[in-house]
Amino acid sequence: MSLKSLIILCLFILSSSFSFAQSSTALKRKKQALQREINLLQRNANRAAKNKKLTLSQINALNAKIGLMQEKIGVINTEIRNLDHQINENTHTVTNLKGQLGQLKDEYAAMMRFAQRNRSAYERMMFIFASQDFNQAYKRIKYLQQFGQYRKKQADYIQGRQKDLKYKIVILDKNLKEKSNLLQEQENDRAKLDKNKSEQALVLNKYSRQEKQYRQDIAVRRKKQARLDRDIRAAILRDIAIAKKKADAAERAAAARARAANKKAPAAKAKTSGSYLNASAGSAKLSSDFQKNRGSLPWPVSGTITERFGKHMEGQASYVNDGINIETAPGAAVHAVFAGTVRIASFQYGVYFILIKHGEYYTVYQNLKSVSVAVGSQVTTRQTIGIVANDGGRPQLQFQIRRGKVAQNPEGWISK
Repeated sequence: MSLKSLIILCLFILSSSFSFAQSSTALKRKKQALQREINLLQRNANRAAKNKKLTLSQINALNAKIGLMQEKIGVINTEIRNLDHQINENTHTVTNLKGQLGQLKDEYAAMMRFAQRNRSAYERMMFIFASQDFNQAYKRIKYLQQFGQYRKKQADYIQGRQKDLKYKIVILDKNLKEKSNLLQEQENDRAKLDKNKSEQALVLNKYSRQEKQYRQDIAVRRKKQARLDRDIRAAILRDIAIAKKKADAAERAAAARARAANKKAPAAKAKTSGSYLNASAGSAKLSSDFQKNRGSLPWPVSGTITERFGKHMEGQASYVNDGINIETAPGAAVHAVFAGTVRIASFQYGVYFILIKHGEYYTVYQNLKSVSVAVGSQVTTRQTIGIVANDGGRPQLQFQIRRGKVAQNPEGWISK
C-alpha cells in the first residue's frame, strides 16, 4: 500500500472515530436526560400513591412516563446500531492493519537479507567499484546511504503500525463490552416498560369502571378553567381598550393639528387588536423580540410535559387545554419566560395564577402555591415569579402562550 493511501486511511479512521464520539456523547446525554424525567415522574408517582383516588393527572403522568421509556429504548437502539457500525469499521481496520504489518515485515526482512549480504566494508566497496561509470558509482553510494536511512524509518514505521493495531484492538474490545452493557440495559428497560404497561392497563380498567366520576372531575376542571379564561380574556380586552383609547386620542390630535394648519387630515387606517397592542414603540419592540425568540424561550419550570396543547378525550368526555401541563419536582420555582409586565396575580380555587404581558403576547402560569410578583411588576427573563403547587398530589404547572386572545401551542415556542 502506498504512503498516500496509508495517510488517507489514517485520516478516515480519525474522522470516523471523532464523529462516532460526538454522536455517542449526544446520545448518552439524551438518554441521561430522559432517565432524569422518568425518575422525576416515578418519585411523584410514589408520593401520589398515598392518594387512593385516581386522577387525570396520574393517568397523564403514567402515559408520559411510558412515552419517555419508549423514547429511551429508541435511543439505546440507536446507540447499539452506531456501535455495530463502529465495530464493523474497527474490525475492518484491524484486518487492514494486520495485512499492512505482514507486508511491511516481509519488505523489512528482504532489506535485512540485502543488508546481511552487504554487511562488510569490502562488499560495499566491491558493489561501488563494479559500477560501469562514475555516474553509476555515485548513484550506488547515495543508494547505500539512503538504504540505511530508509531501513531505520521502516523499523520505526512498523513499530508505529503495531501501536496502532494494539490501540484499535483495545477500542474494539471496549466497543464490544459497551454493546454488551447496552443490550443488558435495553433488556432491563424493556422489563420496566412491560411492568408500566401492565400498570397502565389496570389504571385504564379502573378508569372505565369509574368513568362517571371522571366525567364529573372533567366538568369541574372545565368550570375552573372557564373562569380563569374569562379573567385572562377580560384583562387582555382591557389592555386592547386602553391601547385603542390612546390610539384614537392620538389620531384626533393629529387631525386637529392638520385642520389648524389647513392641511388634509391623514386617512385613518383599519386597526386590529394586535396593532392597538403594538401602538407604542416599546410594545412593538417587545412583541418583535418575543417573536424572534420563538422556539428558544426558556422553560417556565424544569420537568416533563404530561398533557399537551389542544383537545383531549377521556372516555366519552372531552376538554381543551389552551396550554401544556409540565410536571416538576415539589417546591420547584416557576420563572418568567420573557421580560414583560404582570397584568394578573390572582388567587382562585386555592391556587394562584399569573398573567404577564409581552407587547401583544401574553404568558399564563397556573397552579402556583405562592407568588413573588404583584400586578404592575416589571419582570425579566428567567426571573422567579412563584412556586408550583400540587395537583392531585403531583406538582405541575399549566403554562399558556397567547397572541392577543388567541391561544398558541407553547411547544412551538419553548426550547426543544
